[in-house]
Amino acid sequence: MFTGCGSHKPAAKSAAPADDPLAAALKENQTVKPAVQAAPTASDDEAMIPTKCAKSDPCVPAPAYVKKLCAKSYPSVTLNFFRGGSPWTRGYITRKTEAVNASGGISGEGFLEFDEEVIVLQKRKSDTGGMQVSGAMGGYYVLRWDGTCNDIAGEELTMSKPPQPKSSKIEWRFLDENTQKALRKDSNLDEIVNARRNECEGAASGTVSKKCVELDKKLVDTLAKVVRRGIDLPVPSRHP
Repeated sequence: MFTGCGSHKPAAKSAAPADDPLAAALKENQTVKPAVQAAPTASDDEAMIPTKCAKSDPCVPAPAYVKKLCAKSYPSVTLNFFRGGSPWTRGYITRKTEAVNASGGISGEGFLEFDEEVIVLQKRKSDTGGMQVSGAMGGYYVLRWDGTCNDIAGEELTMSKPPQPKSSKIEWRFLDENTQKALRKDSNLDEIVNARRNECEGAASGTVSKKCVELDKKLVDTLAKVVRRGIDLPVPSRHP
């Protein structure tokens, strides 16, 4: 009679009791869970303001973004578009032109001035019913420095840069706090902001002094120069 003499295999580890809290926790950690969308990163935030042409010649943003941008006024976002180094096509007004936004969004009051700089948002073909019409130049949808959008006839815009491009009025108080902080890193602009604040305090509810008017214009002109030089600007807290 033979007794069992084969090689002895180690006994398998017994499964942890179902009520073992440590084993249950380990098992839970090993369970494959559905992917969760990651929180926005810095690069995601930057994408909130486009930086590449959706179409070239002219370089313009995507139509869907333009629609959102022009539905309201976003002055801080606008400065990112005008900032030196941005790819967007600049245009310049050839004559005094009434501010009109035929697309139904917000338009500025008054007129666009001769030599005023704008960003081209869309190039529109002239609707001539398929006929060849002499002088039919189509038109453009443009963004002004004040954050409003306007329709411009083809003959009212040139891509040739004038010696001293103008800008529409930029309201400092409407800029996001983080944008103001970034702009004030320019010492000259910071000095003008402080001088204007001291001179024009309470001006919104009363008569302004001549010096206040002069400082207001100086602030707009200097701010535009600083932005054109390509100062670093943050993604505004308020954007389309």
